[in-house]
Amino acid sequence: MRHMHLYTSCRCKFLLPVMVLLACGTAMAQTPTYKVGRPPTAEELRTWDNLVGPDGKELPVGKGTAQEGAVIFAARCAVCHGKDGVGQWPFARLTGGVGTLNTANPIKTAASNMPYATTLFDFIHRAMPAWPFPRDLTANDSYALTAFILAKSGIIKDTDVMDKNSLVEVQMPNRHGFYPDPPQDKPDDKDGTWLPLWEHAPGAKPAAK
Repeated sequence: MRHMHLYTSCRCKFLLPVMVLLACGTAMAQTPTYKVGRPPTAEELRTWDNLVGPDGKELPVGKGTAQEGAVIFAARCAVCHGKDGVGQWPFARLTGGVGTLNTANPIKTAASNMPYATTLFDFIHRAMPAWPFPRDLTANDSYALTAFILAKSGIIKDTDVMDKNSLVEVQMPNRHGFYPDPPQDKPDDKDGTWLPLWEHAPGAKPAAK
């Protein structure tokens, strides 16, 4: 009987905390919802939802030229990216590098490694200048800086005006250098700009080994 009493006592001591926890959990689940916070405003949503796709539908109103961008770049960007965007370690090089990706010394820049000019604008407008500097570039600033980098890479002229209409018309040098993964043997995109890998092209011969 003594052993039975000890067993019962230990069991009660174990079950009591468990029952208390379950009771607390049930009580918390039944507590009212507190009205903390508020729904975001349309302006706040617009500020947060600012990703720009290849078709440029999300591009904001504004405009800028490379000449205007040169002034902004010298004041706010050159300290990290070097004069004319040629790079300053450890920050990325921004200009040049066209045609180098398939060489022994590839130079990855916006000009050589981005299929759409809207991608360049998107990154500048959302992420630059980098911390600890304030990210306060206006749409005009971002268009001007985009134009500056494109012009320095020989893609547009210094006087070309970049805005939501003209930017989507820019043809990046490596526009057709990106392929589906896994590779496919025939075009499947709607705009007809997809090109197959060399070994899938009509009449292609296997590379010599």
